[in-house]
Amino acid sequence: MTHWFHRNPLKATAPVSFNYYGVASGPAASKICSDLRSSRARLLELFTDLSCNPEMMKNAADSYFSLLQGFINSLDESTQESKLRYIQNFKWTDTLQGQVPSAQQDAVFELISMGFNVALWYTKYASRLAGKENVTEDEAKEVHRSLKIAAGIFKHLKESHIPKLITPAEKGRDLEARLIDAYIIQCQAEAQEVTIARAIELKHAPGLIAALAYETANFYQKADHTLSSLEPAYSAKWRKYLLLKMCFYTAYAYCYHGQTLLASDKCGEAIRSLQEAEKLYAKAEALCKEYGETKGPGPTVKPSGHLFFRKLGNLVKNTLEKCQRENGFIYFQKVPTEAPQLELKANYGLVEPVPFEFPPTSAHWTPETLAAFDLTKRPKEDSTKPKPEEVVKPVKEPDIKPQKDTGCSIS
Repeated sequence: MTHWFHRNPLKATAPVSFNYYGVASGPAASKICSDLRSSRARLLELFTDLSCNPEMMKNAADSYFSLLQGFINSLDESTQESKLRYIQNFKWTDTLQGQVPSAQQDAVFELISMGFNVALWYTKYASRLAGKENVTEDEAKEVHRSLKIAAGIFKHLKESHIPKLITPAEKGRDLEARLIDAYIIQCQAEAQEVTIARAIELKHAPGLIAALAYETANFYQKADHTLSSLEPAYSAKWRKYLLLKMCFYTAYAYCYHGQTLLASDKCGEAIRSLQEAEKLYAKAEALCKEYGETKGPGPTVKPSGHLFFRKLGNLVKNTLEKCQRENGFIYFQKVPTEAPQLELKANYGLVEPVPFEFPPTSAHWTPETLAAFDLTKRPKEDSTKPKPEEVVKPVKEPDIKPQKDTGCSIS
């Protein structure tokens, strides 16, 4: 079963030469600077390379991060920071705030920002894979795992590295708690979508599917609430996505809860549950239209035309008709005016982020290599000359359109 996920743009960054003339002396220091430059460039290239897979991404990210650690941590593993932490200025844009970059002269800012982009890559890789025709079981597992890895990276950045920044994250920027939390929760919710599709395919009990759908809808609601205090100009499209997914999966929950009620001979309540599913599906459809018309970061698509969306509409319609037929022939039960309260708790299938750690400092960093960087020989900056403002070009991302799904059908 194919899926459709909203994606914000990748962060863009200014080039970094790692040229420290006069400061870095000797072949070992020069080699470190050269390797930093090439491994950073390689990692940035892979973000938009459609042939890149998780193994290639992990290797390239580990290569760069292990070298960058020498700019952050002391080599004796004490709590002391590296003397090189503040040697280089780094510039990064944000996923929501267009091409206005933030800059910090801090290697920790670079570690976090590049780590953030690695997490975004995993979400985009999952999205591309999930939007393919005929998604195999192994591919579905890879989508699921990639989203959990992304959630783990975002969580690690939030808990272990963002607090170390000297300059705290500005409001509405990527490294601020509200945005990081929204990304973590969205990854968990999307991974649970894959779990739900698998449960449906394997014909698991409707009660389990309803509970998973309800928990997933709650995740989307929580992510939307996290973004509610952000400026609508740049958060509106993302929030429409979260709201439509919340309505969509609440409709799923009512649909499968109705099947559970019918199996318990509660046909009147089942009809009311399905009517609620129908109402929420219609609301999700309206939000799909609004999503397509809302300006802001993210893809321009019509989610209501996607097969994953249309399948639920048919399922709700067919299940409701079945309940109404059976009530007219067998049960003759009154349909309640109030929809049943969903107090569903899933005991299986709930998603937790995969724990993440940055790699240790590269073995190329030795006390001798570090000693070859002499900060007293840094050229004095001429503050009278204005510096030319460096333009940070947006990342050119491949435009992936959702394909037709000829995979499993929901019946």
